[in-house]
Amino acid sequence: MRAETDPPIEPPLTDHSIEPPLIELPIKTASRGFYDGFSREVTIPSKIIVSLLIMWAIFFPVSASETLTAANSTIISTFSGWYVYLVAFLMFTCFILALVPQAGSLRIGNPGEKPEFGRFSWFAMLFGAGIGIGMLTYSTGEPLAHFSNNPDIIRGLVDAQSAEAVRPAYIYTFLHWGFAAWGTYALVGLAIGYVAYRRNLPLTIRSGLAPLFGLHLSGRWGHIVDIVAVVATILGVAVTMGFGVEQFVAGLARLGLGDWLLDPDGSSSAMAVVLALVVLVGASTLSALSGVGRGIKWLSNLNMGLSFALLALFAVVGSGLGGLRLLGVGLWDYLRTLIPNSLTLFDKGGPFGEALVQWQLDWSVFYWAWWIAFAPFVGMFIARISRGRTIREYVFGVILVPSLMCFVWMTMVGGTAIDLELSGAAQGSIVGAGISDQLFATLAVLLDPAVAAVVSGLVVILLMTYLITSADSAILIVNTINGAGDSEGEHRHHILFWGVALAFVVGSMLILGGIAAIRITMIIGALPFSFVVAVMGVAILKAVVYDLRRKHYGVPTTAQACAEYAAGK
Repeated sequence: MRAETDPPIEPPLTDHSIEPPLIELPIKTASRGFYDGFSREVTIPSKIIVSLLIMWAIFFPVSASETLTAANSTIISTFSGWYVYLVAFLMFTCFILALVPQAGSLRIGNPGEKPEFGRFSWFAMLFGAGIGIGMLTYSTGEPLAHFSNNPDIIRGLVDAQSAEAVRPAYIYTFLHWGFAAWGTYALVGLAIGYVAYRRNLPLTIRSGLAPLFGLHLSGRWGHIVDIVAVVATILGVAVTMGFGVEQFVAGLARLGLGDWLLDPDGSSSAMAVVLALVVLVGASTLSALSGVGRGIKWLSNLNMGLSFALLALFAVVGSGLGGLRLLGVGLWDYLRTLIPNSLTLFDKGGPFGEALVQWQLDWSVFYWAWWIAFAPFVGMFIARISRGRTIREYVFGVILVPSLMCFVWMTMVGGTAIDLELSGAAQGSIVGAGISDQLFATLAVLLDPAVAAVVSGLVVILLMTYLITSADSAILIVNTINGAGDSEGEHRHHILFWGVALAFVVGSMLILGGIAAIRITMIIGALPFSFVVAVMGVAILKAVVYDLRRKHYGVPTTAQACAEYAAGK
């Protein structure tokens, strides 16, 4: 394959040439004081919004719960179609850019630039920051949930918790954890990274819109975009942290550390939530202070090692060959149904309409909102670690590899849980457990008590490292946005603020209304950013198309080439 090169540094070849790309997007930052190096117009409003949300949840819990529930019901029903079709558009855009030869060969950076991280560390950081915690919670929870209820069961085509319900269960599991999630992350990361490393624009959310709006984003509208991204990031990470904390506490309870960890209904007690957050967010803040190249990279590699060890255990003593067969069948079913399922929007007509609509709102629409809320954080983080890769390598690496990892986890771990239920060995103990406890319940049935305790301890450690990785990555990304794209400065006091704020958001919402309260808040917070993501999709298409035209007419396409051309005039 021919390597990308910048066009010759000479005058345009025809009268039909276009202008060089925008290579400067000034963002005003403070030059001294507490906010030195930060955009006050972004940082202060972001802190105020998050602080008000925390105080509202703590001091007015009843009002907060009622208002959030009402707003959630309205938003999720009104914008369900918007979320479904938006995510489909994001996936389509990514694959088009990768598959078109000329576009796929363009590099996220200067021509010939080498990636900062090797592929293993790159994949490890992608997986750890993007989806690791959710995998531990949902590797059993998601297949078991669809094993009990999915659109085919609702329509009466198969019986719940039967052998025939397994294949449709995995169709929808793969739908939620496959290309849709990673395509959303990839699009946001590409839109930001392409202009940041190719055109030397700030590594921040507003830069992803620069191909459309140019210098207008230096002012008020750019500030609003970044504020929306910061709030969405905190709320999206809060959902992941909430699931992780619940499962972390459930694991500690399984290890016999005391009845005080759980309330009578099986949820985490307030004391357990507080202590877990103190430990986890404290550790993540320390890791964030060490930066991407040290703490986060080291923890991500550790996560991958522990994950593979746990996966190997399930492959040997769990479903094994059955899991591999389920993986193959699941992949085939997923790929053949991907387009129709990605574009299906259920309506309330017909005998099963109400149930189908509710199922889609509870699952698919929730997931699309979750991925979108998570996208500014994960997208920025992916952009930060992907400099030097071609668009083709980036898209396939970010979408295909982590998706396949998710599928392997779901079939090996979730498949083992389903096999234990179908064989009667579990006697309903797994499917009847809470979603945060289902992985530990599977281990309890699968292994001898002593071995189960050791492996459960491994899972608790893995949960802790995933939680720390997600939280510290999110804190660093929030500071990067607030710092107008500056990813080098430590800004220790701001790292500490966002670490504490994240802990309070998760803790207050868990104590207020459990995971449901965090989910609701996240869905509401994701809506404004969903419109930003949609515009990003259009912006990256324009950026790539115009760069291809520039290469055709001999116009520089990178900041470096533009500077060389200007110097040679």
